[in-house]
Amino acid sequence: MRQYLTKLATGALVAGLLAALPAVKVSSEQAPPVNVPGIDKPVIVVSGEITGTETWVSTNYYVLRGAVFVRQGGTLNIQAGTRVIGEAGSVGTLIVLRGGRLNAIGTAAQPIVFTSDQPIGSRNRGDWGGLIINGRAPINLEGGEGAGEGDTGVYGGTDENDNSGVLRYVRVEFSGVEFSPDNELNGIAFQGVGRGTQVDHVQAHMSRDDAMEWFGGTADGKYLVMSNAADDSVDWTFGWTGRLQFVAVTQRGDDADNGIEADDNEFNNNALPRSNPQIYNITMCGDPDRNEGAESVRAANLRRGTAFTIRNFLITGFKTTGFQIETTNTATTGQVDNGTSQMGSGVSWSIATPMHSSVTTYINSGRFPNVRTNVDPGVSTAACSNHVAPNFQPSGIATLAGGQLAPIQPPNDGFFDAVTYIGAVAPAPAANWMDGWTSFPQN
Repeated sequence: MRQYLTKLATGALVAGLLAALPAVKVSSEQAPPVNVPGIDKPVIVVSGEITGTETWVSTNYYVLRGAVFVRQGGTLNIQAGTRVIGEAGSVGTLIVLRGGRLNAIGTAAQPIVFTSDQPIGSRNRGDWGGLIINGRAPINLEGGEGAGEGDTGVYGGTDENDNSGVLRYVRVEFSGVEFSPDNELNGIAFQGVGRGTQVDHVQAHMSRDDAMEWFGGTADGKYLVMSNAADDSVDWTFGWTGRLQFVAVTQRGDDADNGIEADDNEFNNNALPRSNPQIYNITMCGDPDRNEGAESVRAANLRRGTAFTIRNFLITGFKTTGFQIETTNTATTGQVDNGTSQMGSGVSWSIATPMHSSVTTYINSGRFPNVRTNVDPGVSTAACSNHVAPNFQPSGIATLAGGQLAPIQPPNDGFFDAVTYIGAVAPAPAANWMDGWTSFPQN
């Protein structure tokens, strides 16, 4: 890895950082300083590889120049409050390869932020690459290994408990470069990542492609926020069997696809291990505003042989359809019919077709219990689809979301928490786990 202090006295990085600081005249004629004029910390440009142990501290800004790889045996520790900036011109990207570790451990008061080098007001989806983590957990591609999109490394293996590090109180924003159609980087990609990796209190915001995508593996996640992605918000494929709890999704109608897009394996819909994640307590808010754009049409597209458990859910604001199961594919419907796929205890409202007929069949038969449609659960569609300040919190306990519609308790397996409510956030006046560390800038 190369790491060096730089003046960077002109250009997008300085403009972006200065936008949040008092105006200071910056001269390109000045000698290279330790602190860039007008910027309150040294700026360190990082390129190449990390092969040993590196620690990035909050007293510096770090700029990703091109693809920066954490190699096998390497460990990158990032201190709470650190700001990491993806350089647009070089498609700055952070990639953790198999056997490498990223320990990005922030706090609610001092989250770690991965962001764009463009000026505030000019930032956009796809300004830089994003965060990619590769692991050695099982995937269902032939040979048990895959190659990440955008040459982001080989992933997959046989270790379900593989450990790629810790992501805690981390925001990733304005990322997700598109190299070509179907070859795009996401906000965060978990590629064959194992359940030994700890992921909690993580936000992916304004990604050019999916907010978070799981390519196989067994990785779990708690307290996740996915906001304003230009494609899907929650995406999985290639045999992901992880667990999620407390997930908040909000979309923008200018450019969005499904709240959830779910596959087993597009090339072999019965490939094993079969995708079969367990998701408890999720709230997904589409964008009902047609003036902004016609996107954000469907809450979930469950297809290509995936199995699933989705319980304690709230979905609203999508323009056409709630949950939909691919009925033309017995690889998908077979997982419902044999009892593997599960759904229950949820509300869908303010959607033209609250549930697709492929789902209402199972609701009406009692196969998917306690699912209500077109009733107010105590969460405002307008509030949770507010782009700059979404509020997912139920108004109180005397609401469907607050506990009047009994949640289904998740397994007592050491990962899931017992709950008294449905949706991602506990009802008022309880504390909102999103407060303090999340942010929703639009540009």
